Amino acid sequence: MSVFQSLIKKEILHLMRDFRTVTVVLVIPVVLLLLFGFAISTGVNNVRVVAVVEQHTDETKQIIERFRTNSYFTFVGVVTRNDMETLLRKGRVDAAVTFRTEKGKLKHQIIVDASNTNMAQTATAYLESVISSGNSIPVVINTLYNPQLRSAYNFVPGIMGMIFIIICAMMTSVSIVSEKESGTMNLLLVSPVRPYIIILGKLVPYFMLSCIILTLMLMLSYTVLGIPFSFSVINVIWVTILYVILALALGLLISTIASTQVSALLVSGVMFMIPVVLLSGMIFPVENMPLVLQWFTCIIPARWYISAMRILMIQQLPVGYVLTEVSVLSGMTLVVLILAIKKFNAKK
Repeated sequence: MSVFQSLIKKEILHLMRDFRTVTVVLVIPVVLLLLFGFAISTGVNNVRVVAVVEQHTDETKQIIERFRTNSYFTFVGVVTRNDMETLLRKGRVDAAVTFRTEKGKLKHQIIVDASNTNMAQTATAYLESVISSGNSIPVVINTLYNPQLRSAYNFVPGIMGMIFIIICAMMTSVSIVSEKESGTMNLLLVSPVRPYIIILGKLVPYFMLSCIILTLMLMLSYTVLGIPFSFSVINVIWVTILYVILALALGLLISTIASTQVSALLVSGVMFMIPVVLLSGMIFPVENMPLVLQWFTCIIPARWYISAMRILMIQQLPVGYVLTEVSVLSGMTLVVLILAIKKFNAKK
């Protein structure tokens, strides 16, 4: 057995002895994927609605009946204006529609509780659609790539981008720093083994662990969460491997900066966790951010990876559509690897 294989075996045995950490590392991706896939949804259902009608007509009766039968609404009833204001203030209803007739024409006003902005915007659109559906020309709507408008389709690429940063960058940096704290890293560096062999021996087990996690996440995505399967999964795999290598390089870079495990975790959390969640497009669209933040997101690797995954997994387009994302990730990987190796050689 070569020295390199011995180092890999040593690190794998070290991981296996820490059974709780390995269990958490394997379980957290599954829990997060299922949580975001089923429990967390950006859709709005059961909007509680009341109506205020000054004078009933056949048209108002038809609109109210559509409120009653629409699955997105919970129609509370027809109330007076004073009761409507009371119900809105107490939070017992989410929206109210008032109807009045002027010069023989029915006019309406929508009043919505905007303390929840997402609910307010969506509920207003729903209400306008129901009110105008009886008078407008029918419109045929065809939703591409996600016909059921499932939130899981949006969250799966984001969760993958976050998980691999946690596993590869944070855990790798902590693992190497722990060797420094215990003094074993210095012993390894003064041995005849070349430094790059030592580092590769430390990184390969986490790469293998990331491949196992990738397999689990893809199996859940294509089976439990119902994302359509296609041969684009091959492109998903190799682009993810590129992202994993970048994350491993980032972990190595952090290990050259941090001197303790606590500082490594803090640096990883500040540099990766917060930007990935808030600025990568995982939850909030990058296009809706201020221009300064949009430029800042360009240096966040997860932004490019999540964008590529949405094109490859959800839209299932050829790899030619993600050449920009792949080029940026490749460039980042090269730059970070060079910086990490130089700083590690300077520290040893």
